[in-house]
Amino acid sequence: MVFSSGFKCLALSILSIMLLASPANAFLLDNEEIGRLQSSLSTQEKGERIAAWAERFVGTPYDPDPNGLYVTTRRIVADESVDCMYHTFRSVELALTNTPGEAAALALRLRFHTGGVIGDDGLVQNYDERYQYAMDMVRGGRWGEDVTSTLGGTLSVRGERGLNHVDILPRDGIPKSLDRMRSGDIVFFVKDPEKRVVGEIVGHLGILKREGDEVYLIHASGRKNRGGRVAKVPFGSYTANMPFVGIMVTRFESKSPAP
Repeated sequence: MVFSSGFKCLALSILSIMLLASPANAFLLDNEEIGRLQSSLSTQEKGERIAAWAERFVGTPYDPDPNGLYVTTRRIVADESVDCMYHTFRSVELALTNTPGEAAALALRLRFHTGGVIGDDGLVQNYDERYQYAMDMVRGGRWGEDVTSTLGGTLSVRGERGLNHVDILPRDGIPKSLDRMRSGDIVFFVKDPEKRVVGEIVGHLGILKREGDEVYLIHASGRKNRGGRVAKVPFGSYTANMPFVGIMVTRFESKSPAP
């Protein structure tokens, strides 16, 4: 993976900001350890790297902040507690880069409709321009290619916020599609149109990891008012009892360039 000199300079600048803005106990790993793990994973396929980072967060406390700790504190890196969106953001950003600073710089490109802006205080100035709805991650194309239709027969359900409909893999079709799913796939769980509250199509998201014939879901499992932790569970069992009508899946293809 090759980065431009401009990207590297931005990454080094943001790394300095990370050291100033993040709490001392921000993550199970410090930046030196994160860099070593990035280096050790660098020869693996993109999907395997994404899944490995997702799994590295297992056990991390669920973020109780309604807006997300990273948003409220205006930080790019807030690894001490995570919700499902931040867990996905961070796992992908760490997997697609070579250093902690590059991961933070990539976050400014990926998490925002127009690009994140760091102020003189070292904090994000425009989190109001972030992806607030997970469906926008699918539509924006920066979080992998939508491969839902390649996994099995899809079902069209009502959309929201300018979308007439969305095509999903229905819950009862997931068992027959497990053999087509790969490590690093991002799964977006679609809510029943009759149970949506504020126009949110996607109610949850997580990352898949394939181990032989078994597929696992790694996700920030919890609720804002009840707590929880990042967990790794058999995907088939989870979807058999989930409260969602189906899923959408995006994938970073191995040969595609970094977004």
